[in-house]
Amino acid sequence: MPMRLLMALAAILLAGLPAVSQAGGKQVAPVADPLTQKVCGECHLAFPPGFLPARSWSALMADLSDHFGEEIVLPAGQAAQIEAYLVSHAGDAPGGGGLREFMRWVAPTGIPRRITENPAFLREHDFPDRVWRDPKVVTRSNCLACHPGASRGWFDD
Repeated sequence: MPMRLLMALAAILLAGLPAVSQAGGKQVAPVADPLTQKVCGECHLAFPPGFLPARSWSALMADLSDHFGEEIVLPAGQAAQIEAYLVSHAGDAPGGGGLREFMRWVAPTGIPRRITENPAFLREHDFPDRVWRDPKVVTRSNCLACHPGASRGWFDD
């Protein structure tokens, strides 16, 4: 088979795959569910569900009345759909997010409510305080400040 044809077939096959990236050598699948992307992405980056275990996503979705100081009001059906997506793509879900290595740092009974609480995140983001005080960064959860491709799953910027 001619090389040009092989390359065209490869491009067609790859176009149908979700965007992934390397974060600490691990693939990160971005949020692919349109509802989750729309609702969560209104206020912040729709964080890849692979960065937290399923129990954390369930805990976050169970208390939307205090979502980090904000009240999130969603129709029950939408909340259930978003939770189902996050849980099924969590870091500890079978085939979910490809971040099992990232999950090994979470205590077996731990329920981190923030990605930035994961010891793996803390290890990989051990920067001087001046980095976090930079007006372009402001908060550890502002992935886009240092990773412009984060919304597509690219964290090796």
